[in-house]
Amino acid sequence: MLRLSLLAGAALASTAQTQIASPPNPDSATATVIAVPVLATSKNVETPSGTTWAVANQMTDVISDDLRSTTRFIVADVKNLRIPSYPEVTAPTYSEWTGVGAKALLTGFVEARPDGRLMIGCYVYDVRQQHELARAGFLVAPADWRRAAHKCADVAYSGVTGNGAMFDSRVAFVAQSGPATAPVKRIAVMDLDGTNLTYVTTGNTLAITPRWSPRTRRLAYTSFEGGEPHVVVVDLASDKEQSLLPGGTSFAPAFAPDGQSLVLSVAVNGNTDIYAVNADGSGLRRLTTSPAIDTEAEFSPDGKQIVFSSDRSGSQQLYVMNADGTGQRRISFGPGEYGAPAWSEDGKRIAFTNINGGSMRIGTMNVDGTDQDILTSGPYDSQPTWGPSSDHVMFERKNFATGHTSLFITAVDRPDPHPVATPQDGSDPSWIGREQ
Repeated sequence: MLRLSLLAGAALASTAQTQIASPPNPDSATATVIAVPVLATSKNVETPSGTTWAVANQMTDVISDDLRSTTRFIVADVKNLRIPSYPEVTAPTYSEWTGVGAKALLTGFVEARPDGRLMIGCYVYDVRQQHELARAGFLVAPADWRRAAHKCADVAYSGVTGNGAMFDSRVAFVAQSGPATAPVKRIAVMDLDGTNLTYVTTGNTLAITPRWSPRTRRLAYTSFEGGEPHVVVVDLASDKEQSLLPGGTSFAPAFAPDGQSLVLSVAVNGNTDIYAVNADGSGLRRLTTSPAIDTEAEFSPDGKQIVFSSDRSGSQQLYVMNADGTGQRRISFGPGEYGAPAWSEDGKRIAFTNINGGSMRIGTMNVDGTDQDILTSGPYDSQPTWGPSSDHVMFERKNFATGHTSLFITAVDRPDPHPVATPQDGSDPSWIGREQ
């Protein structure tokens, strides 16, 4: 609900700091040991981003860091092994990798093309069974080598786990700096590993609840410019902004899967309901008519249903309805209150914030409310967002000892929250896979 969003997005004090992401503690009994030797190059060629040999080394570091950041992999120590030759990329010597305990192997190459681009190849092998699990190739500008590295890490992640891509993704969040008495909150976007950070808003006005459109081309967020909250949509390529409902009070936006419309909360005469509106601000239509506060709406991945929070039962709970507002039904029946629902990309689960006994924790449930699972221990965890592979959740966590708020990430099947790198305090994340 709005009170939850504002509490998480506006009332937490901080000073500027750097959050250093520490790796999780993978369970050696379930994590896959993977070897990631330096990528090969048949000829060392100078490029605008350094030699192909230098790019190969940097890419290897990024790939290793990506895989090391999850509980699903242990990256083997290969520094004392020889670097595979170019021909061995497609014909590995498996016995060399079993010696370091590797169950999987990621190899690849970096080649400079006559047109100035780099050809990147990535191959993933099952070392024990001695066969290829996955492969992919990318043509990129030399400056885009880091994104190619994330894509290579995704090839390994998908090939070994069977889940979707994870590392080639973007995070929008509220970046907070300045003194506690006058905090500055800006909408920022970055890659999952904290690089390529840019600010979408200036910080002159409070801005919260950033939400991606499909294909990462636009962001919707709640702006307090002028004193009243209202939803703004910004085109990230042109920086062009549009207030969806000028002159009204609106907040908590979320795009439909096709990007052509949004759901948001609108307050009229003291009553807050959920509305749908076209992405250009036309066609406003009311979906709920409860006298309670209905907010935090989000579409299912197929666009046919909407999950939202409401206090119509006397406490904040989660509800699901059809996209046209029909069929409204409550799905949360556990202890305490529920808010901030988020639908997984595969459509199977809903993440939420559970508020119970003075603690706020992140959990997930089936879309009908069954099989509830609490993932975090609090005491102040909120605002979950699913990763593109539907097996990780990102959220914000307040540290009461320091007063700072950070972004954290955890796998849903083996919870082990660890921080996400941000340049200063971060809250209210929205996580999405990048357009291919």
